[in-house]
Amino acid sequence: MIKYIDLFAGIGGIRLGASNALLEYGIESQCVLSSEIDDNACETYKLNFNEYPSGDVRNIKDIPLFDLLLGGFPCQPFSYAGKRKGFGDTRGTLFFEIERILRDNQPKAFLLENVRGLYTHDGGRTFETIMSKLHELGYGTYDLILNSSNFGVPQNRVRLYILGIKGATPKMSLKTNYGPSDSHSYKNSRNDLTGSFSPSLKHKCTVGEVLESTVPLKYYCSATFESQLRSVIGDDLSKLNGYRLIDYRGGQSLHSWELGKKGKCSAAEIKFMNLLIQNRRKPVFGTQQDGKKLTLEQIKSFYTDDDISEVMASLISKRYLKEENGKYNPVCGNMSFEVFKFLDPESISITLTSSDSSRLGVIQNNHARRITPRECARLQGFPDSFIVNPTDTFAYKQFGNSVSVPVIEAVLSDFIEQNIDILGWK
Repeated sequence: MIKYIDLFAGIGGIRLGASNALLEYGIESQCVLSSEIDDNACETYKLNFNEYPSGDVRNIKDIPLFDLLLGGFPCQPFSYAGKRKGFGDTRGTLFFEIERILRDNQPKAFLLENVRGLYTHDGGRTFETIMSKLHELGYGTYDLILNSSNFGVPQNRVRLYILGIKGATPKMSLKTNYGPSDSHSYKNSRNDLTGSFSPSLKHKCTVGEVLESTVPLKYYCSATFESQLRSVIGDDLSKLNGYRLIDYRGGQSLHSWELGKKGKCSAAEIKFMNLLIQNRRKPVFGTQQDGKKLTLEQIKSFYTDDDISEVMASLISKRYLKEENGKYNPVCGNMSFEVFKFLDPESISITLTSSDSSRLGVIQNNHARRITPRECARLQGFPDSFIVNPTDTFAYKQFGNSVSVPVIEAVLSDFIEQNIDILGWK
């Protein structure tokens, strides 16, 4: 019987993948402790595992004997979106709690998961500190980066996995594989995929294969929003597959001025705003990025029509454009879009996040809708037997924060297979 603990447990994605892997090798297992600080995640955990996790890991001192530590420790301090504050020691961070528990309990092995930004954070010093602490505790380690889309999960999710064995260096056949850079490159190379797949989920390779056939009306976009989409794209809404709705990017994007979110715009006004978006980042205008403001003379270098004064005045009155001290900038209001990204059913999803999962959309039966919590679960490789939190807001956040179950299963399966003699898990 292998006993394990599930730290920073969330809704139990790592536990689910780990128990599947152990079962695959005929190894009986038991979770002797789970820890999670978010009450709503704990509710979902209890619905699925019939136990309510202990609270803050910092307050847990007495832990039963265990063989394996599982921990998807919080990524906020290390992620690209975080404040990027490094540390020379682990004190004051939640990783310190993993270090403390490993030191005090000396389990045979561990599996940790984090964002890939941990590799490069603070010039690599953060990762070096973490690894040195693990080595000081007597653990040999193996780390690799994997993309969920290489494991039968239709999501472009790149994560870091760290494995350790007490007194030995783990052997693994899995190697780092960043996978496709985006949904377009995935679609172009679907017939030449590399990487390891979870056999039971290998068929789930595209978004279209995890969509529910019928969903409640509450997930469909409003008639007004759909009408705005049709006014730009035409009656065939499938043309929106892969489109992003964003005001400060060009390319395959739709903008609020094209949709008329703040008032209908003329062809000239749309032309002006699109040219402004396309040109404002050019090095000739400076090195700033999203906040770059241009003077009238700079704008005239790419918008050369005689109606420039009237067009700009109208856009300012509609609040698509603003002027400050003689410089002009788009007014970007991306949160006003009911959907900010339409997924391509023939490709993979962008990375699910806790804040944006509820605004990912699909076109189904020529209508626009948001993806459902169950579809989010499938995009993370959760089985349909997994009970979703009954409150949508919580469910979207939880799946955005979770791990891709088949990747955890594949990583731990490989870990067991390659190191079974060292681990002694029979």
